[in-house]
Amino acid sequence: MKLYNTLAREKQEFTPLNGNDVSMYVCGITAYDLCHIGHARSSVVFDVLYRYLLHKGYDVTFIRNFTDIDDKIIKRAAEVGQDAGEIAEKFIGEFYVDMDRLKVKRATVEPKCTEHIPEMIVLTEELIEKGHAYAAENGDVYFRVRSFEGYGKLSGRQIDELESGARIQPGEMKEDPLDFTLWKGAKPGEPSWDSPWGKGRPGWHLECSAMSEKYAPLPLDIHGGGQDLSFPHHENEIAQSEAARGKDFARYWVHNGFVQINSEKMSKSLGNFFTIRDILAQFLPETLRYFLLTMHYRSPLDFSFDAMEEAEKGIKRVYTALEQIDQALERAKWKKSPFPEELPAELDAIEPSGPRPWRMI
Repeated sequence: MKLYNTLAREKQEFTPLNGNDVSMYVCGITAYDLCHIGHARSSVVFDVLYRYLLHKGYDVTFIRNFTDIDDKIIKRAAEVGQDAGEIAEKFIGEFYVDMDRLKVKRATVEPKCTEHIPEMIVLTEELIEKGHAYAAENGDVYFRVRSFEGYGKLSGRQIDELESGARIQPGEMKEDPLDFTLWKGAKPGEPSWDSPWGKGRPGWHLECSAMSEKYAPLPLDIHGGGQDLSFPHHENEIAQSEAARGKDFARYWVHNGFVQINSEKMSKSLGNFFTIRDILAQFLPETLRYFLLTMHYRSPLDFSFDAMEEAEKGIKRVYTALEQIDQALERAKWKKSPFPEELPAELDAIEPSGPRPWRMI
């Protein structure tokens, strides 16, 4: 099996680092709303990869996280007058409802950010000790991007290119506009946890580094997610993990392409935003899963209701063909054997004048 490795910018033969054991980490949802069809595509793509690795006989540790504390979650909680934790738990539950309908297998481990605060604090402390991070007076902790020589190797971006558009936002106390947040000092009314730098909460990038290495030894065999995560999220994960550990974070980086709506980027502001449930109100879950797999996983996928209609016709043709094959096999008295090595004998046993079911495929 070959995988396109974003880091190497080429297809590479997949070879696990540790024999038959495979570790795969895929970035999960930020739990503040119902999942849209972009989430569906990423989930289905990596579900297929997970199933194929299992089919090949690998012992797979598949880790998919839930971000259950984040600016978006806090904002949603304030809007509806609920606790941020309640919002996160609600939409994690809704995620499972949608994924179960799409027949997406549960990951081996599905860690939540808020359950791994101690691991994130330890990682941040190690980065500070090594000079790759620093604590500001307001309780924020930042990663020194220029301290990590390999920054930009995943996305192909250069420091000079990033520097031209970098700005320090009001309230930030960065040494350099390029630096990113590891830990956010507490703000009034927001959830927070104790830390050596005062009360606060983890930055988005930090959680994946801390949780992945807790459940699988580094380097990971596969790290995946949507194409939009390659920068800055995955780039920052690489920087903080490799700066702390002094070794590769992941060997194969796999990214699925965007979902577009009628050739335009999906956006709530454009009114072309569809949740999984919007689609499943009109089509069977199997039809949506089939549609999501009609294009190569790295290519953009253009969603439209016309395309869904075509997918529905396509899956009907598949089932019609299977039904006709079953009927032909029954007429030929050809038993349905699960063992491919027996098929030549089955074919030879059919009379020359009898039906030839394989011609119908």
